[in-house]
Amino acid sequence: MLKTAIVILNWNGMDWLQKFLETTIKHSISSDTRIYIADNGSTDGSQEWAAGNPGITEIIQLEKNYGFAGGYNRALSRIDARYFVLLNSDVEVTEGWLGPLVEYMDNNPETAACQPKIKSYHKRDYFEYAGAAGGYIDRFGYTFCRGRIFDRIEKDEGQYDTTTDIFWASGACMMVRSDAWKKCGGFDDDFFAHMEEIDLCWRFHLAGYSVACVPESVIYHVGGGSLPYNSERKTYLNFRNNLFLLYKNLPENRLGKIIFQRKILDGLAAVMLLFKGVPGILKAVRNAHRDFNKSIDSLRVKRETVKTLSIGNCDDCLLNISIVCRFYLRGQKLFSKLGL
Repeated sequence: MLKTAIVILNWNGMDWLQKFLETTIKHSISSDTRIYIADNGSTDGSQEWAAGNPGITEIIQLEKNYGFAGGYNRALSRIDARYFVLLNSDVEVTEGWLGPLVEYMDNNPETAACQPKIKSYHKRDYFEYAGAAGGYIDRFGYTFCRGRIFDRIEKDEGQYDTTTDIFWASGACMMVRSDAWKKCGGFDDDFFAHMEEIDLCWRFHLAGYSVACVPESVIYHVGGGSLPYNSERKTYLNFRNNLFLLYKNLPENRLGKIIFQRKILDGLAAVMLLFKGVPGILKAVRNAHRDFNKSIDSLRVKRETVKTLSIGNCDDCLLNISIVCRFYLRGQKLFSKLGL
């Protein structure tokens, strides 16, 4: 069995592959590491271009765009390796980035996934939005990171350079133990893109695994490579998928109350973002809630599957705080000020 498979999901990403693939090959290839491109039905010639690179072990050609979740599910089912590294095409890795992640997973068999420290490609002294130095979730399902709360992104001054357990690892770059991936069912195809890694990490915790950030490993992420941060589609997916992951994973005694409260908070957020000039926000939130309601029957089935993984509840994994209150009412805009 191969030890480490780095899998880059591509969908019409010629520019990113041309910009970053050579660096990834240079800093990653070894006797027990291979690089795969999983192509989501690209039409820009990027898969043909990548196939001509001798550093690529295989192009896994998918017939259409299955999204981040479905694309990785299909690609990883064809690879036999101990560790999968899910790596965005718009990531610049650094020399020695892979070793600390592999070493941590080797030495911590209870860990299902880990991530490096993720910094901004364009503002290199700062963390990057999608993951920073490890992700967390509050009691209403709002996600934030060491180094990023909402849109407040911190400068990296070494304040989060300790390896630590986290709630979720970023899909921009996450190393996953293949046995845990298979046991917990991989990504949920219905998410398509956004928050599928948080949903998976929640299942990892329920199954008794841990998730970690290993900041000795550093990468630089452009962000918004497939969908711009301000796109209506991205906003819709984030609001809908957040409700999906709450419904699937919350314990029974908290489910109804939290979903109700979260819908109210979504409405308030939509109004606030409307006044900030975010395009299509009301339509995106309305459609997200509509499609969540339409999906309740299938989500109930998924809840039953999640219950089969659980060795206990995961209440201690969820922070019993409201990050909205901490950030907007108490002015705690840095992770280090939360007292966690």
